[in-house]
Amino acid sequence: MPLNDQAGTSTRARLPRDERRAMLLQAALSAFSAQGYHATAMDEIAERAGVSKPVLYQHFDSKLELYLAIANQVRAHVVDTVEAALTSTTDNDERIEAAINAYFEFVDRPESGYTLVMASDMGGDPAVAEILEQVQTACAEAVGRIFQEQTDLGWAECVFLGAGLVGQVQAAARHWYDSDSGLPRDEAVALVRRVIWRGIGAVPQTDKGTSPAAEGG
Repeated sequence: MPLNDQAGTSTRARLPRDERRAMLLQAALSAFSAQGYHATAMDEIAERAGVSKPVLYQHFDSKLELYLAIANQVRAHVVDTVEAALTSTTDNDERIEAAINAYFEFVDRPESGYTLVMASDMGGDPAVAEILEQVQTACAEAVGRIFQEQTDLGWAECVFLGAGLVGQVQAAARHWYDSDSGLPRDEAVALVRRVIWRGIGAVPQTDKGTSPAAEGG
């Protein structure tokens, strides 16, 4: 074997476990996104990652385990993205637009994991369904905290409203993505923002913080 091949093999062998795992997850995400979960074999993922199949199985016992690891990454990314948008400003109109835009950007970005996790037929698997429920709950609570800060509503009511708003954005984003209507993303975001902004104007406000709604929109 040529000396440089030996060096390459040695370098790959010394790759830290976390880095190797991240590389395998990226290869799996790329493969699943291109072909779908069911049509992708572990051999193809190993080939994309440039490793042997036994090495892949050292990190993940099955294709489902690999998928669940990706799904958890997507869950964390969605929740972090929504929370960052909601805390990016104290102006409620701007934070609504920021959160909606951030989610639509996630939906629109190739290999973000949206179609693989958030809009796939894998939701019937109990472990996947739990991850999707965690996304819903975390995002609903993130919105609910804004209501709790600025209204006299109880926590259960705040989370209830948060779940409704999150569901509205997700449904609109999925329709926009699936319908291929040609509606530009910024226009879709503006339409959803306008409806939500008008709707929360009916929520009783207090002087605990910036009111959740105002005239205009």
